[in-house]
Amino acid sequence: MPRPEWRLIELEVRDAFTNMAIDEAMLVARCMGKVPNTVRFYRWRPSAVSLGRFRPVEQDVNVEACREFGVDIVRRPTGGGTVYHDAEGEITYSVVVRASDIGNPDVEASYAILCSGLIEACRILGLEAQLHPGGPRACPNIIIGGRKISGNAQAWRGGVILQHGTFLVKVDLAKMFTVLKAPWPLPLEEVVRKAEKKITSIERELGRPVSVREAYEALKEGFSRALGVELVPGELTDFELELAERLKEAKYSSDEWNFRGVSGKAERMICMA
Repeated sequence: MPRPEWRLIELEVRDAFTNMAIDEAMLVARCMGKVPNTVRFYRWRPSAVSLGRFRPVEQDVNVEACREFGVDIVRRPTGGGTVYHDAEGEITYSVVVRASDIGNPDVEASYAILCSGLIEACRILGLEAQLHPGGPRACPNIIIGGRKISGNAQAWRGGVILQHGTFLVKVDLAKMFTVLKAPWPLPLEEVVRKAEKKITSIERELGRPVSVREAYEALKEGFSRALGVELVPGELTDFELELAERLKEAKYSSDEWNFRGVSGKAERMICMA
């Protein structure tokens, strides 16, 4: 029996505001039945900090350091914590899928289903990863040896799930905790030592350099195998591109959205840190 076909948006590089606008535009388009279930892969240039929908900037982000290093600040359409996205060291994925197409799972089960793509990608690369449940008010992570390699978040709207998350190919913890406020009141050197026990990367676990291309090929194959689908390369539609442009200008590049937060009444948001 042939496997279901999902659209694949191949690895692309865009700025933070465009990336978040496209993810929301894909969600809207899937809700309207204009596009099929989709897996998208992307990177961030320049590097960026993304905040969960309800996170306070002043609590999590060193805004002056972001300005100094040219790091963008954007608020996601999902909940959860605050994340540093390195232009060189990370691949981000997003999935939009009608819940009924993956068995109408609840939130916890849907994370397990969609995160299986990341776990399979790690396996392809020679690593054993696990889903670490986030608990009732937190989002699940993918861990290797007890250390986080991927954080994930969801938004549900009209029976459609948007899930997106990180995949750390390599990690610069000193840069991360220069632009983010560390949870520990310690000098940066000590913060990095503590963080090394909690955060890892593909390169660190394999003990060798890993190219973006190698990691990306593993991710594509991992999602295809784990979800039992054929990922067919496609393009964003004119509808998605036009909507994304409007969302970018009116929402994701605006200080009102990024620095003040929002009420969150329009849809059920779950979580990416």
